[in-house]
Amino acid sequence: MTIDIEILMTLGVTAVALILFVVEWLPADITAFGVMVALMVLGLVTPQEGIAGFSNSATITVMAMFILSAGIARTGALQQASNWLLKWGGKTCRRQIFALGLIVGPVSGLINNTAVVSVFLPIIEDFCQQHRLSPSKLLMPLSFATILGGMLTVVGTSTSVLASGLSEQLGYGDFSLFQFVELGAIVFVVGLLYLTFIAPILLPNRDAGGDNLSQEYGLKEYVSEVVVTPRSSLVGQTLQSSQLQRRFDLDVLEIIRNDNHFPQPLGDKSLCAGDILLVRGGRKDMLKIRDGEGIEILPDVQFGQKSWQADLSSGQEGVAEVLVIANSNLVGSTLKELRFRQRYNVTVLAIRRGQELVRERMGKVRLKFGDLLLVQGPKQSLLGLQTSRDLLVLEQRDLESMRSDRANLAMGIGVGVVAIAAFTPINILVSSLAGVMIMILTGCLKPGELYQAVRWDVIFLLACLIPLGTAMESSGATAWLAQQLILVGGSLSGYGLLSALYVLTTVLSSILSNSAAVILLLPVGLKVATELGLNAFTVMFIITFAASNSFMTPIGYQTNTMVYTAGGYRFLDFVRVGGPLSLLLALVTPPLAIWLYGL
Repeated sequence: MTIDIEILMTLGVTAVALILFVVEWLPADITAFGVMVALMVLGLVTPQEGIAGFSNSATITVMAMFILSAGIARTGALQQASNWLLKWGGKTCRRQIFALGLIVGPVSGLINNTAVVSVFLPIIEDFCQQHRLSPSKLLMPLSFATILGGMLTVVGTSTSVLASGLSEQLGYGDFSLFQFVELGAIVFVVGLLYLTFIAPILLPNRDAGGDNLSQEYGLKEYVSEVVVTPRSSLVGQTLQSSQLQRRFDLDVLEIIRNDNHFPQPLGDKSLCAGDILLVRGGRKDMLKIRDGEGIEILPDVQFGQKSWQADLSSGQEGVAEVLVIANSNLVGSTLKELRFRQRYNVTVLAIRRGQELVRERMGKVRLKFGDLLLVQGPKQSLLGLQTSRDLLVLEQRDLESMRSDRANLAMGIGVGVVAIAAFTPINILVSSLAGVMIMILTGCLKPGELYQAVRWDVIFLLACLIPLGTAMESSGATAWLAQQLILVGGSLSGYGLLSALYVLTTVLSSILSNSAAVILLLPVGLKVATELGLNAFTVMFIITFAASNSFMTPIGYQTNTMVYTAGGYRFLDFVRVGGPLSLLLALVTPPLAIWLYGL
């Protein structure tokens, strides 16, 4: 087969997209949007084909499942599972991982696994604190178990929903809800046994017991007590009028006057001689204000005699860790641009991003998904953060602040959506949209929460990459790539070719998005299946499972990114624990698929 100009242009757009996905100059959804525009500008797809992804059944179904998951999570239905973990978790790491997997795995097959991790992450943090365990022993297994559980049904992950839509688009029909439940169940059991018996040996044991946050954030050198002397230029001024916090890289956390603690907001509070200010700032800035503003730095011993959290949590003040979630409106903005302190009435003490720790010049740092912020402020403000749609507080949410009276109803709606799709002729798209409407009508979700519940970055990524699959097919690029794959692997057996496809998809999904790997490789795999007489569904399931089961990097799957910083992990921790699991599933999944569905 000769390669013509349309194939070259399509492969060129694909190559550029792959490079942009890898180097991350732009967010993945923006890169996908650029791909869609480029395909239309070059005439590789028509305008109608270019925007068809936004009306694709897979895109709409994923959007509806995000909303249903949010309805279940916000009524506190999943919070009840913490009681099961406390009841069955026991005292050994292996038993705790096994119990955790049995709880979150099946749940992830019914609702979006990102929502499951959002709910269980603070539950695991509390569980570890109560039992003086290291969160690093449980948070990675939490993420991996939800990924494995997501492959129990078609709606468990957006990747399998997309694969189902592509299958229908290519003429093979969409997947039924439990199309690959047998394969998913066996792979889940294999993965859970690995997590239970092998992973505890490989998982790091970091920050177990003791003053975890003090060790993690190293704030002893960055939080000080200073006293306003009678000769200070600050006497009689407010913090706002003195512009102390604007001129220097510091934050005044609290004012102490005659043993009275004044919490945030402090901007309009006049300063008096003898006031003690609890200040976050680097040593250089502290020395500058000592010399320029007439204040004295109290001895370090005063800040070190008791737990630093007790110092910062006196009276009505408190300290908390909050996670920047994936669909947060804060991503890409700096604390200064957001006016974070004024917006939430809390002060950011430090930012942790993977192993990177930022404690100075934080106002200039652009926030990313997965960033962990250590914040201090009035306990009432910290409680208010629990209702934020942009941040996840790493402590269990108060059930009273949720619509717990509708928890059973919300869970019933979710189960009903799945049951109707499974046992009636009604399509999952229709049943999920009906479930969304019932969620709103019954008050499980408020109308205004509808749009915040959707991961719009995922929706745009799916919708904008679908035209790439269309261009690959119509230009002949898919057929050309399939021929090259057959030439390279022509001497391989059917099992060998399926294994090669599994490994190739795993590698691509580790460095790109899962969705991009499926869109690129599923049509190619089907062409190979047609040419060599392989079972088309076996090939599609192999590619779908390989794309979804992404364990080797913290960026390969959203749930991995969520636990990356919270668990105190390093990048190589995922390679060490997720690599053997990926290898195990690469060895197990192809023969299982052949046994269950034929070659």
